[in-house]
Amino acid sequence: MPRVFVQGNPVDSYPRPAPEAGRGSVRRVTEVGEEVLHRPSRDVTEFGPDLAALIDDMFLTMYVAEGAGLAANQVGVDLRLFVYDCPDDDGVRHVGHIINPVLDPLDPAGRRLLDEGEGCLSVPGAVMDVPRPDRAVVRGLDKDGDPLVIEGTGYFARCLAHETDHVNGQVYLDRLSKRDRKEALRQVADRRDEVFARRAAKTAALSG
Repeated sequence: MPRVFVQGNPVDSYPRPAPEAGRGSVRRVTEVGEEVLHRPSRDVTEFGPDLAALIDDMFLTMYVAEGAGLAANQVGVDLRLFVYDCPDDDGVRHVGHIINPVLDPLDPAGRRLLDEGEGCLSVPGAVMDVPRPDRAVVRGLDKDGDPLVIEGTGYFARCLAHETDHVNGQVYLDRLSKRDRKEALRQVADRRDEVFARRAAKTAALSG
């Protein structure tokens, strides 16, 4: 089986980090509580160099922040779009972007929920168990406006569902009980400074 899929297509190999990051600039990552994260994002209607540049910036920002996925509203941009570089449970790497993503509903009879640890770059330092289906199918467009279907299992399915939540105005804290949400925010209070120091060091290394 291929070890890398780019935009859902198998390839023999792919650079790490993805080439998009080499063209990008680091952007500030928004944090839970900021309005742009808590409302549905607008559909992308214009395709061109500005959109491609945003995708490049998002890839670099995702790597600097040590993430597996990043939605546009996590860099303060109110558009339905996310990027990802994420393994599945079999160690297969998945890299790409998807615009105006819509998650296919799954037949409850055929789906299996996995209750596993989940973090978020906009909830810095917190990791909590969140139940997610072990399979996800997301439909949308690529940066040229062509139709795209991305399928994932295991951890990559979690990533696809998590990022689609973002463009719909949800963070994973919204899926937690009040008690677990409080615990997640306690973790943020304890670890936020450490997370941001690491990101700042990576950004400084790039500019140096």
